[in-house]
Amino acid sequence: MRAVVTLCAAAALAAPPGAASAAPATEPEPPRHRTGGPVLPDCQGRPEVRPGAYLLACGDGNSRLESLRWSRWDARAAVAQGVNVVNDCVPYCAAGTFRSYPVTVRLETPAGDRGTGEPRFTRISVTYTDGRPDGAPRTVSYPLPG
Repeated sequence: MRAVVTLCAAAALAAPPGAASAAPATEPEPPRHRTGGPVLPDCQGRPEVRPGAYLLACGDGNSRLESLRWSRWDARAAVAQGVNVVNDCVPYCAAGTFRSYPVTVRLETPAGDRGTGEPRFTRISVTYTDGRPDGAPRTVSYPLPG
């Protein structure tokens, strides 16, 4: 086994820069869709499972969730920690600054999709855990598309 490891290391060092590698450069992306459990519909209604990022403001992109780390995803609910990146729209949205706020995200109220019958979450709640956008309540809930 030691010889195999040594040979693999030598082969990797001998490969020219830019050469293709059999090993992935980053962690594989978690599945965006699976059957049997609730999914999270994105802005276009496409199903996602445990996404690392999620757009809240589908119309203008001024609010998105990033760095989502899911601690729960089951038939009843899903919970993640992450960051809500929100445009402060000061003096107006096109010239605004995006600000980050730590949040807890909760997906709730699974129901069957009208078209496919596949279970999907129908509500998302975002709770600000340290600071929040001006005028925003501590917890904000939205219906999900689909």
